[in-house]
Amino acid sequence: MPARWLINDRIRDLSSRGWIMGILNVTPDSFSDGGKFPDADRAVDHALQMVAEGADVIDVGGESTRPGAVSVPLDVELQRVVPVIQNLRRQTGALISIDTMKWEVARAAIETGADIINDVTGLRDPRMIDVAVSSRAGVIIMHMQGTPGTMQTSPHYVDVVTEVRAFFNAKLLELADAGVDSQRIAFDPGIGFGKTLQHNLALMRSLHSLRIDDRPLVVGVSRKSFISGLLGETDMNARFWPTVALTAWLREAGAQVLRVHDVKPNAESLRMIEAINANCAK
Repeated sequence: MPARWLINDRIRDLSSRGWIMGILNVTPDSFSDGGKFPDADRAVDHALQMVAEGADVIDVGGESTRPGAVSVPLDVELQRVVPVIQNLRRQTGALISIDTMKWEVARAAIETGADIINDVTGLRDPRMIDVAVSSRAGVIIMHMQGTPGTMQTSPHYVDVVTEVRAFFNAKLLELADAGVDSQRIAFDPGIGFGKTLQHNLALMRSLHSLRIDDRPLVVGVSRKSFISGLLGETDMNARFWPTVALTAWLREAGAQVLRVHDVKPNAESLRMIEAINANCAK
């Protein structure tokens, strides 16, 4: 099945070669790497390292969306991400995405050089849709039940797969009506965002059925807590290799973009499964 994504007036084909999206959290409190990159120079150095290791996209975020996280002031988020995007844009041709729930931050990031809007709220704010309409950026629509502060408080679905797919369909129509070309849209099922362990597993098992209108799927499972729930292991480091294994499995299951912290091993895992599939198709 084809998977093409329109970003800045250029069609990118992800059908046979998926992408690694490297996570760059410029925050003090993200669940896995908060506080590791406290200044712009260190953050940019890490981003360039991820590009060298195989990242196709660098996802810059200035506000934690971990369970229980609280919103940071607009000026603080802008101060965290804008200098990083400015410096990064001057030094690499890799795609840059802005991970934000605030339309003002998305607009500033696009004006600074970002290529993709990655909004965990799925563009709930009509002003975020306006930013998407006025730009040529790619857009990632993620499903989340609730908000980061409340999303893990008893999440409930009648049928999580059906409901997430219905959400994707509704957003595709909503954005088309607003003037966003559907080719610019990718979808993210939001693993761990308002989902229990069983919800997460159901979504991953049914990933192929979540694709609508041939839109790419972005999936982020890197170092997430459900891995510890499955393994009965509380050490964050124990989530490393399961994440690498999931990258290969998720690509096989229908994901085109894998959002990860540890780029090199996940990029190698992605390229390996694609090489196997290419040879099997001959």
